[in-house]
Amino acid sequence: MTTALAPGRPDPAALLEITGLSVSYGRRATSLRRAGDTRVLSGVDLTVRAGEILGIIGETGSGKTTLARATVGLVRPDTGEIGFEGRDLTRLHRRDLRDFRRSGRVQYMFQDPLRSQDPELTVRQIVAEPLAAVGAPNRQERLRRADEALTLVGLDAEALGPRTPGQLSGGQRQRVSLARAIVTRPRLLLSDEPVSALDASNRNLVLSLLDRLRRELGLAVVVISHDLSSLAGIADRVAVLYRGRLVEQGPIGEVLEHPRHPYTALLTASAPSVRREHRLLPAQLRPDADREPWADDEGCVFAPRCRFAGPECRDEPRPAAVAPERAGQSHTAACHHAATWRGRLA
Repeated sequence: MTTALAPGRPDPAALLEITGLSVSYGRRATSLRRAGDTRVLSGVDLTVRAGEILGIIGETGSGKTTLARATVGLVRPDTGEIGFEGRDLTRLHRRDLRDFRRSGRVQYMFQDPLRSQDPELTVRQIVAEPLAAVGAPNRQERLRRADEALTLVGLDAEALGPRTPGQLSGGQRQRVSLARAIVTRPRLLLSDEPVSALDASNRNLVLSLLDRLRRELGLAVVVISHDLSSLAGIADRVAVLYRGRLVEQGPIGEVLEHPRHPYTALLTASAPSVRREHRLLPAQLRPDADREPWADDEGCVFAPRCRFAGPECRDEPRPAAVAPERAGQSHTAACHHAATWRGRLA
């Protein structure tokens, strides 16, 4: 087990190191509200190590996709650093950022293959597209490598290569997206809800492929999901986001078996195939939670919904997620009551 690092101390094994990342989106004025900025991420610290699978979990609107899009430069952060292979991507000038994207070192797998695949291109052309962007001018070489990538994800390149996305099943389209993402042999793959639209058999197949490819290609994978159970068999670690804040992170087994933040326990209780020790937790939420405002930058963002919240949760600075239960443990939670709330369950 990896030892938790002190705040600000770099991880020598890190491939990607995100520090203090905050992102806001501007909003237009309407008849009900003024124009202003909406904070989507607030002070997120996260590390991805080479060859590991990290799951990012949270409900809709928690900031998962924004975090991934900021990592690949599709969203500009307000503050913070995104270090990849020793370079701070937030400090790159436009040309350098464009060159970084064209390098193919980091790839993004979009959630909806139908919207991200050109319906007029063949499967082989879709998979080969990124190779032209990274400077592979030989068309035959690009198509050869596309067939190789299709084979790696378990698709018959000869039979399916000439087809268009509309002629494929949902599971096949998702594997085409995966083939396109790995064709440049990236070091980091960000996969946004890769199995949310698939049936159980295809879901297990795609997850198993991600696990196999990270071992065969030495690939680090970030899997974004709202379902903890889908990551239970493949992820090494999991990070839990709630309303733009990182509230818990640690080895997947420890987080599932012994959640240290009440919100994580709520997610665990809602996952049908994960062992649940805190079945009463949903009933512990405050009934008037939806009418209460979000916490400001100082307080705990989950406090309005949490039965265990005290004055310190609203009034004191939120605790950093660096409070392991035992020395040397990497399972952390941003909760004043991480060690005591379970004992107060009714």
